Amino acid sequence: MHSRLLAVGVRLLAALTVLPMVAKAQDREVVVRADPSGRLAVRAVRVSAVAFDGALDDAVYRDTPPYTDFVQQEPNEGAPATEKTEVWIFYDQGNLYVAARIHESEPERRVATDMQRDAMNMYNNDHLAVIFDTFGDHRNGFGFSSNRLGGMFDWTATNEQPSSNWNGLWQAKAKDFPGGWTLEMKIPFRSIRYRAGTGEWGVNIRRMVRWKNEMDFLTVVPRSWGRRALNKISDAARLEGIAAPPRGLNLDVKPYALGSSVTNLAAKPVVQNRLAGNRGADAKWALGDQLVTDFTWNTDFAQVEDDQAQVNLTRFSLFFPERREFFLEGQEAFGFAGVGGGGGGAGGGGGTSSFGAPGQNPNDNLSPILFYSRRIGLTNSGPVPIIGGARMLGRSGPWQVGTLSMQTQATTDGSTPSTNFSVLRVNRDVFSRSRIGMIATRRDPANGQRASDNLTVGADAQINLTDDVQITTYVARTNTAGRTGNQSSHRARFDWNGDRYAINLEQSFVGEDFNPEVGFMRRSAFRRAYAMARFSPRPRHVPGVRKFSWQASADHITGARGGLQTEEFRGAFVTEFNTGDFLAAEVTKNFEQITIPFEVARNVRVPRGGYHFAQGRLSYQVAPQRRVNGTVTLTRGAFYDGTLTEASWRGRVAFTPQLFAEPSISYNRVAGPFGSGDANVIGSRLTYTITPRLFVAALTQYQSRTSSVATNARLRWEYQPGSELFIVYSDGRSTIDPQNRIPALETRSVIVKLTKLFRW
Repeated sequence: MHSRLLAVGVRLLAALTVLPMVAKAQDREVVVRADPSGRLAVRAVRVSAVAFDGALDDAVYRDTPPYTDFVQQEPNEGAPATEKTEVWIFYDQGNLYVAARIHESEPERRVATDMQRDAMNMYNNDHLAVIFDTFGDHRNGFGFSSNRLGGMFDWTATNEQPSSNWNGLWQAKAKDFPGGWTLEMKIPFRSIRYRAGTGEWGVNIRRMVRWKNEMDFLTVVPRSWGRRALNKISDAARLEGIAAPPRGLNLDVKPYALGSSVTNLAAKPVVQNRLAGNRGADAKWALGDQLVTDFTWNTDFAQVEDDQAQVNLTRFSLFFPERREFFLEGQEAFGFAGVGGGGGGAGGGGGTSSFGAPGQNPNDNLSPILFYSRRIGLTNSGPVPIIGGARMLGRSGPWQVGTLSMQTQATTDGSTPSTNFSVLRVNRDVFSRSRIGMIATRRDPANGQRASDNLTVGADAQINLTDDVQITTYVARTNTAGRTGNQSSHRARFDWNGDRYAINLEQSFVGEDFNPEVGFMRRSAFRRAYAMARFSPRPRHVPGVRKFSWQASADHITGARGGLQTEEFRGAFVTEFNTGDFLAAEVTKNFEQITIPFEVARNVRVPRGGYHFAQGRLSYQVAPQRRVNGTVTLTRGAFYDGTLTEASWRGRVAFTPQLFAEPSISYNRVAGPFGSGDANVIGSRLTYTITPRLFVAALTQYQSRTSSVATNARLRWEYQPGSELFIVYSDGRSTIDPQNRIPALETRSVIVKLTKLFRW
């Protein structure tokens, strides 16, 4: 009897001991599991309140199991992460929360060198990033990234391609704990677009262990996608349990007031300290879950930083990216045939290393850009005031639509009339990850002469056959009065960009009268054939080396009606080290047919003729986790009938996590029968970040070709989320007169701009 009672007691005690473990296991099964298709599924947990302080000491973190089983993308695809990461996703009525406890085996080796808002350098820090597929379409999403310093970076993914041109309103806080750091992100639902109500989202999470050069993900993503991998939303986990709130009015209005003082000693009559003021407003109205309309009145971009100077040793136009916020946001919706809709920065955990880019094509920028937003309000003679305009971006099922219409004022000298710029872009998703689309752009000067209108139309397709194989094609045509030649353009491109192998093939054509006046063409009237092959093994028995790459390419370009214009044969060898350093060597053999003489340095012009020449280049890229990093390049060889010697360094020097410099030095010496001269650019940006929402930066640049020095200094303070104060100083000086110890002042301006965001 006693033995039976003892046995029952033992069983009861064992059951009581195991029960909490079973319950915990069941809770974990609710939070992390595999769905019937084998796809990882995780659950977001609704909470009533979370103390948003970055400490993660609320009871909810003890009661809710985290996601922990991260896997590597680099260096060993699919292997377990070497550092432990714990992540939770919660939500309440108004906000989405992402929290993480980031364990570090060697905290003293953590890389945290940037806290500036939207700093591209965030990727080069130890950080945590998350992307949400808020419509469950496996193509598009919103991404957020933060580091130990509380820096914030956000972006959007459209058709799995990133763009950092979107700025959301959200917050991040981080703290240390023994053995690592913790992070909390608070993302208001109204800052993103989503399908209201209960539904399935997608989610993936990336942790960068920068000192190991290791990238870990919640779900496995292919190495061939490089640093774009987080945007491969088709591989994201399923996020269940979200009950997103219904949308309200969702109207944002941001008026601005601006005051300025301008000096221009080159003007006639001379302008000195002329005071002026201005005002205007932007508005954003979310009409439902998937339709957003933006309005702008009396638009002003005085706070935008100056363009960085570039060295141009070719006969073609330079491309400068868009920097104006109104045109940057949603820019990717207007991209055509894989080319961006305005030339903004690459985005948000997007892009690849200049050396590591699979199948990198040095002439990719030859393709026409059918919509280049810098055509609106910017001319060769200076900025043109914008009266106002509107933009609408929307989705409905597989359809995406983007429209834009802007009206500029006439210039005071009468050289440019008031002009309307209009764009219509339509895309339709097809198959699992492909799309087809069309675009139409129009430039319509209000001068009473319809013959001066310009119309461009085009159709394109992007077919993703596998994760690494893509076919991109387009056809386009312009209509410009008075032009009787061929006004069409087309391209077909095949890309196989695997981790180990790559092949790129392209055929393209631009007619002699193809003229997209709301677009950009670096080169006109040509027919091109291009081929590239790459082999990139990952050696197992070479100490310190992660990857080798051998690459060979051939580029053959004729005029639109025939006749060889350019031919280039290129061979390159790249070594990627485990540290993140790159060493690259390449040799090129070129032919150029020059029909119009062009200048390469002050008073040095290359005459007409056909030229054969070869060059060699050696580059070394220092890994970004080092306090002093960047790329050093040396080029030497023939240059038309002369020689070219080039030495450049573009890098970053981190003095503290708040203070850093970004020097850029490019020395270019050309010599030959056409003359000798220098085409040098020297500059640096110095940035001091006080908080993630307050910084001051100064950019100074010298160009030997124009004998000029330009300085641009900006203070940006986001004193409330979405509301900003800018103070901007700019000047331009001439170094032509050697007698002047200080370069002579030509232009100067001081601008103060204040914006205030109102939300309903």
